Amino acid sequence: MSSPESQLEVRDAHATYGGAVLALHGVSLTVRRGEIVALLGANGAGKSTTLKAISNLLHAERGQITHGQIVFDGLDVAVTSSANLVRRGLVPVLEGRHCFRTLTVEENLITGAIGRDARRSEVRADLERVYTLFPKLSERRRSLSGLTSGGEQQMTAIGRALMSRPRLLVLDEPSMGLAPLVVEAIFRTLKQLNVEEGLSILVAEQNSTVALRYADRATVLENGRTVLEGAAPDLRGRADIKALYLGSPEESAAHLAASADPPSHDHAAA
Repeated sequence: MSSPESQLEVRDAHATYGGAVLALHGVSLTVRRGEIVALLGANGAGKSTTLKAISNLLHAERGQITHGQIVFDGLDVAVTSSANLVRRGLVPVLEGRHCFRTLTVEENLITGAIGRDARRSEVRADLERVYTLFPKLSERRRSLSGLTSGGEQQMTAIGRALMSRPRLLVLDEPSMGLAPLVVEAIFRTLKQLNVEEGLSILVAEQNSTVALRYADRATVLENGRTVLEGAAPDLRGRADIKALYLGSPEESAAHLAASADPPSHDHAAA
């Protein structure tokens, strides 16, 4: 059973693709109600696979959980359809700014409300809420999504998820390919939703600098397993975290070399 304050629990999850490729081999994390948790790790660490497992979307890529358990609000994710998870409040925003390119921005947003059988008045109210959060989208509401900027497409994808009225928003690399100012604007909006509405957020990010600034806690993955977790301010203050787990191989090697014990004077003299 989940603890009362835990909204999501991932317990020692293992996952494979095609029954052969081991993608996760020991991922554990918790998202408590009303907090932002950053899921960090270098490229290939298993962040996207973890989020797809949480959203029960692995099967679309011939993937499956082979060990462990994922529980959202008392539901066993493995036996709950992704559509039902969305209806219950677990809403993913996948990597790649997925929009219906031939639909307008507003039409894209409206699709987010379809799964919950929203009344027309509710859809109108939710649209205005999204436009208040993302004023750029209000300006581009009649534009085809495929003709908008990368930042506007990411805002559209997040806005469409908000139209589903999530209780846990799961985002995969929202900063990818975006200018720093756009990234800051998106994360400020996510923090606003968290503070003002109590929205729980799990965000996978390679950009650990921005993620740790806005998150309450963080879990770090390396090679498909959890290697570290803790309060975001504590992890932000540790210089070794980025070098050991989040930087390039060259950065990691340099850090490890620099942190190695220097030879003693006697040995050097010899």
